Order: sequence, then C-alpha cells, then structure tokens
Amino acid sequence: MKDRQEADKAGEEGCCHRTKERTEAEYRSLVNRLSRIEGQVRGIRKMVERDAYCPDILIQVAAVNAALNSFNKELLGNHIRTCVARDIREGKEETIDELVATLQKLMK
Repeated sequence: MKDRQEADKAGEEGCCHRTKERTEAEYRSLVNRLSRIEGQVRGIRKMVERDAYCPDILIQVAAVNAALNSFNKELLGNHIRTCVARDIREGKEETIDELVATLQKLMK
C-alpha cells in the first residue's frame, strides 16, 4: 500500500501523463499478476543460466506470453468498462480513436 501511495503522490507532482484511479481490488489483481509474471521470467533466466534444454525454456516463455496476454485482457477490459465508457457518455469521441489505435498495437 505504501508503494501505491508514493506513486500516487509522485503523480500529483506535475506529471504530464494521464492517470487512472483503480479500485484496491483492481490494483491488487494487476500487481499480483505482474508479480507472478516477474517470477516466471526470473525462472526462465535461471533455466538459461543452467543450460536447460531449449524446448523446456520455450515452453516457459510461452507460459509468460500467455500470462502477459491475460494481464492485457484484464487491463483492457477494465479500461473499456471504466475510462472508455465514461468518455463516450461525456461525448469524448476521440477516446474511440485512441482505443482503436491501442488495439491495433496489441494485435501486431
């Protein structure tokens, strides 16, 4: 919680980027997913350092890719349900263009 408060405070000190307030549950879910992914990547590094068999490493990399895709789906879904829906209700049509551009980048 302290890290989040520090990050919030840093964001209040003149950051030029947009921010999003997340519920505590949303924040925890995203951070927990990222922590698991971080652990998986560290595990892959150890496999490389220990000269693990290539297919075994590739399977773990595929697992990390799947975990990142799941993270993206969760974050995107939350973004559409909150930010995008709010902006459309407020008549901010440019949000649709931003969403389309984001989806195009995700689908490369």
